[in-house]
Amino acid sequence: MATTRTARHAHNVFFTLLDSSPARRDGLVRDCYEYLEGHDGVVALSAGTRAEGCERDVNDVQFHVSLHMVFRDRASHDAYQTAPRHMQFVERNRANWKTVRVFDSTLPPLTS
Repeated sequence: MATTRTARHAHNVFFTLLDSSPARRDGLVRDCYEYLEGHDGVVALSAGTRAEGCERDVNDVQFHVSLHMVFRDRASHDAYQTAPRHMQFVERNRANWKTVRVFDSTLPPLTS
């Protein structure tokens, strides 16, 4: 019996902070894990601060913290957007966001 595999959904977010002190950057990273990890359909989550010293011509250095999530499918991503813990994360942190850039991508299904 053939199985239909659905495309995964990548959700990458780059935060530029008003207060970019190490404490505020680290706090946002902690909140990413506390409020965003474990949502239904999340197959991978990573968050961290911009790597210092990576400043080649092709490096975008206009952010302080990045969040990388992969969802099982687009429907999981869409449900996450209005999930209570995601909304708590936004409310808890948005006052310190200067800019937020979001890059969503469709990824091929896993083959195994």
